[in-house]
Amino acid sequence: MERNRRSLAVSVLICLLAATGCGGADEEPTQLRIEVIGTRPHDATAFTQGLEIDGGVLYEGTGMSGESTVRATDLETGAELARVEVPAPYFGEGLTLAGDTLWQLTWQHRVAFGRDPVTLEVRKQAGYEGEGWGLCSRAGRLVMSDGSDTLTFRDPATFARTGTVTLRNGRGAHLNELDCAGDGSVYANDYPTDRILRIDPESGAVLAVIDAGGLLTPAQRAGADVLNGIAQLPGTDRFLITGKYWPTVFEVRFVTA
Repeated sequence: MERNRRSLAVSVLICLLAATGCGGADEEPTQLRIEVIGTRPHDATAFTQGLEIDGGVLYEGTGMSGESTVRATDLETGAELARVEVPAPYFGEGLTLAGDTLWQLTWQHRVAFGRDPVTLEVRKQAGYEGEGWGLCSRAGRLVMSDGSDTLTFRDPATFARTGTVTLRNGRGAHLNELDCAGDGSVYANDYPTDRILRIDPESGAVLAVIDAGGLLTPAQRAGADVLNGIAQLPGTDRFLITGKYWPTVFEVRFVTA
């Protein structure tokens, strides 16, 4: 009996130290689905790379060399407030508002543009290593993706790298457009799938996997590219989501599958 007690104690200690197996591993992510609340028209010529909402303004960054833009529209009416072209050869990527700077990534040119949030004109720029994909802002720092399963944290004023976190239970994901939600989590499109991941940015745990498939009709899907673009409507549990060359923006909730 004493030997059995000792063996059990050793096993428990090993499990606690390893934090793997024996109940110590990450829990399986919650499976969620889309509940569509409403729809809005979307420019089907826009290769959407990032969405951001600030008050009554919806910002959108689009890609493709020679076709990239940054746009600001009235969230309620859809009226365009401002638009700027991103000169070739830059390929626009994700964007986010941090204080009085609208940061926009470029794909492979390793340059982030700091723009005026009203005029959208470039006021400053910063360099970074690797590729730029998605970007969002939370708790005094930027969160950036590069198409891998790792998120990089950056200073919102200087764009300097301050840390990273790799997904613990989502290895192999290709994190694309990001949204820093009000609850502190980060939502990420998993390129090129119809999945959206809800991530704890402190631990790297994938908390939920959202199936966003089936939003477009077969006819719409034929002229569209992948799901990309997510922004929480402030103060609500609803999000706007869309995709590259999609004709529609969907207002949705994420509910239990």
